[in-house]
Amino acid sequence: MTISLLDSTAASRFLTRWANANTARPGQLAEFSQLSLNRAVFERALQADLAASASKGGTTATGAAALNGPMRRLRNLTVCTLIERDLTGKADLAEVVRTMSEFADFAVQTHLSALMQEMTALYGMPIGEETGNEQELIVLGMGKLGGGELNVSSDIDLIFVYPEDGDTRTDAPEQRSLSNHEFFVRLGKKLIAALSEITEDGFTFRVDMALRPNGASGPLVASHNMVEEYLIRQGREWERYAWTKARALTGKPDDIAALEAISHPFIYRRYLDFGSIDALRSMHGQIRAEVTRQESLHPERSNNVKLGRGGIREVEFVSQVFQLIRGGRDPELRDRSTRTTLRTLADKGLLEPEVVAQLLEAYTFLRNLEHRLQYLEDAQTHTLPPNEDDQKIIANMMGFADVAALLAALEEHRRIVALQFDTIFNDKQDNGNTDGGDGTKNGDNTCDLGDGESAESIAATLTSLGFDDVDTATQRVLATLQSPRLQSLPEASRARLIALINAALPIIGAMPDKNLPTLRRLLDFFEAIARRAAYLALLTEYPHALTRLIRMIAASDWAAKYLTQHPILLDELLDDRNLKAPPDWPAFAQDCQRQLDIAPGDTERQMDILREVHHAQLFRLLAQDLEGDLSVEHLADHLSALADILVAATIQAVWQTIANRHRETPQFTVIAYGKLGGKELGYVSDLDVVFLYDDDDQEAPGLYAKLAQRFITWMTSHTPAGTLFDIDIALRPDGASGLLVSSFATFEKYQRTSAWVWEHQALTRARYCAGDSAIGNRFEALRKDLLRQERDPQKLTQEVLGMRLKLHQAHPNHTALFDLKHDDGGMIDIEFIVQFLVLRHAAQYEALTDDIGNIALLKLCGSLGLLDAALADEVANAYRLFRKLQHQIRLRGEERARTTIERVQKESDAVKRLWTEVFGG
Repeated sequence: MTISLLDSTAASRFLTRWANANTARPGQLAEFSQLSLNRAVFERALQADLAASASKGGTTATGAAALNGPMRRLRNLTVCTLIERDLTGKADLAEVVRTMSEFADFAVQTHLSALMQEMTALYGMPIGEETGNEQELIVLGMGKLGGGELNVSSDIDLIFVYPEDGDTRTDAPEQRSLSNHEFFVRLGKKLIAALSEITEDGFTFRVDMALRPNGASGPLVASHNMVEEYLIRQGREWERYAWTKARALTGKPDDIAALEAISHPFIYRRYLDFGSIDALRSMHGQIRAEVTRQESLHPERSNNVKLGRGGIREVEFVSQVFQLIRGGRDPELRDRSTRTTLRTLADKGLLEPEVVAQLLEAYTFLRNLEHRLQYLEDAQTHTLPPNEDDQKIIANMMGFADVAALLAALEEHRRIVALQFDTIFNDKQDNGNTDGGDGTKNGDNTCDLGDGESAESIAATLTSLGFDDVDTATQRVLATLQSPRLQSLPEASRARLIALINAALPIIGAMPDKNLPTLRRLLDFFEAIARRAAYLALLTEYPHALTRLIRMIAASDWAAKYLTQHPILLDELLDDRNLKAPPDWPAFAQDCQRQLDIAPGDTERQMDILREVHHAQLFRLLAQDLEGDLSVEHLADHLSALADILVAATIQAVWQTIANRHRETPQFTVIAYGKLGGKELGYVSDLDVVFLYDDDDQEAPGLYAKLAQRFITWMTSHTPAGTLFDIDIALRPDGASGLLVSSFATFEKYQRTSAWVWEHQALTRARYCAGDSAIGNRFEALRKDLLRQERDPQKLTQEVLGMRLKLHQAHPNHTALFDLKHDDGGMIDIEFIVQFLVLRHAAQYEALTDDIGNIALLKLCGSLGLLDAALADEVANAYRLFRKLQHQIRLRGEERARTTIERVQKESDAVKRLWTEVFGG
């Protein structure tokens, strides 16, 4: 519903008074209403007013003061224009808040520029004592101004900052030097007065300086050093929330960047800060308590659309809690606009798109209603007026026939906002009946172990929960509760950790035959993260994540250790979609590159990004693996694809760090061998690689050697995010004595004239991994050609058997268990059989050169008549079983993949029979 200009004038008493005060104003309003208001329009209007005033002699003000009247008149014209455009349907919420924000920027910048000229004429230019640079005042817009979402009748929250202490430089006798601090205090006071003093034309903006360091008791302006010291020593959680909106309206770009370098580490933690939920919950509780108190004293002030239940502030908190939690690791979540941030949350899957659509609709409704409340009298109000006539006007301005319809719509929007707010902010710590994520309730069995608990009470609790070895479990729990690490924790963290143990014990107790090892692993994990309050907060705020954590560490000791090394991966437990969705490798590669592009030139951050995305994706695969959703073959395919993408991304990022590179894209390729080459990668496999280049530039050898060296460093270095991969380059030409990188021509010559047979065996599982694809295609053609060479059968047999003997001797097994990989009849035997057959028969059967894996090659050899087909199938199945058992044993955390011979006797015997068929006795 829209209303006409006449109705808009009647609806807004402020607009009515303004229009009736001067016969020229309706014409001005009609003209302005046809314009797209922006800085250029504001500048023309201001200059026209100044010129008109000067020609009429209508003002005695000079200098900066001459701006005060025209700026106030421009403000009133702008507000009235927005009222008219909004109420007649010509402007939406986006236009209203954008226009008011741009006008506020313009007013602050224009007044400050004029005042700065006057101040420097009197006192000289402020100079930094360290740099000797001229100093300018940085005016930070906070709140809705900082976010570019200012209300029509809002005050503006400002903070004044200057870069360096020092003194003003005087160039004339009449100038009096001031300290920079005193200079900017005086300048700040003048700016506040220019904006907010009430004159016959009203005011431009009310100014609120309460968000500055130390609030009303702190100095009006602060240097960079003062801001930094304050944020480090005294900055509080609510100030982190406030500073997410901080936007510099004035100042030099370098000074603004330096200030952001100070404030961003305070606002955005490098880790996932789930403690922000509790901090914002506490802040919200204080706000709600004050609103409730005011409503009880003044019932007519109910229905506060900003601070009330389900109001604007709750939408802002929903948006900003994700910024505080994740903004340190994801710069895309640092946008100051509530609406933009909500859309980003949907894009990133952090909130469901349907939820974001509802929140945006509610936010638009609430902000439009807030504006209409303010349109009545140009007052900064957020509550419905007490009298029925005004309520009816508001309802009509909102497009409703009566007040009841407005209130019904308001209630529905507030209900939606409150529901989403409660979903995030409800206190879960004392909620013992929260869904565990797998259909169970964490409160089905409850525990109440406390600090200083006795062994007897712990044993009684564990007995009631069904633990098997109660004595051992009791001692383990007691050791954690009495550990110096737990006792030294802050009280809040200690309480959280004990609450998590209480929540976990019933879940673990319900795991027959697994509860003692699971308890040990979980308590080890808790002790490892005890000092990381953010992780304790995550598990407290999201009880279903605790259930998933317990389920994973119960299934795998290796998973427990991996999580202990990388607790940041707890974040992955929050969303089932992360844990169940099959990998989308093209999307993953794009996301990885996008994150690297956000941190150009920051080597440390880019190295951490590569580790973080690797660990997160590996953890998702691990979750699917433990749930039985992936076969060993499919898992290896995915792990190999993951490694390929990270190798490619690393090569590209490292090349950008080489200052004297001679081309934008290196003619450089990584060739994968071994498990990566055969796409049989495991969770902790090394990457066997060879580096090739094809570039005639005289600097190429040195540049590509530097690229390879840095690539290895990026892959293997231990950073705060851990390591990426271990790299093995032993398969390069001439091994340890050879060059780190080879030209393609050199590599080809070596392979044709000097390579050992075992090096051609390795080629059966080699492939292009990353880098220049043209070199990769040439390598593949060379590989096939080398594998298809005619070979002396007897000599080939001797070479292969000799190498097998060396491997056997290098991995002796003195136990009664069967080593799945190295013992006779194991995986190495199968791999040597396949490699021998490829080298022996590829000249006749080109299909044998395809890198299709050992199982497929065995079956192919059987179909070609090179092996007994039935026996080949049997050995292929044996290889599949050996890989599966090896994988299961590694998940249990055991270093060597060994099992009882009885478990694999049939399969091992089949391998030995095939070995005899291929090589003789």
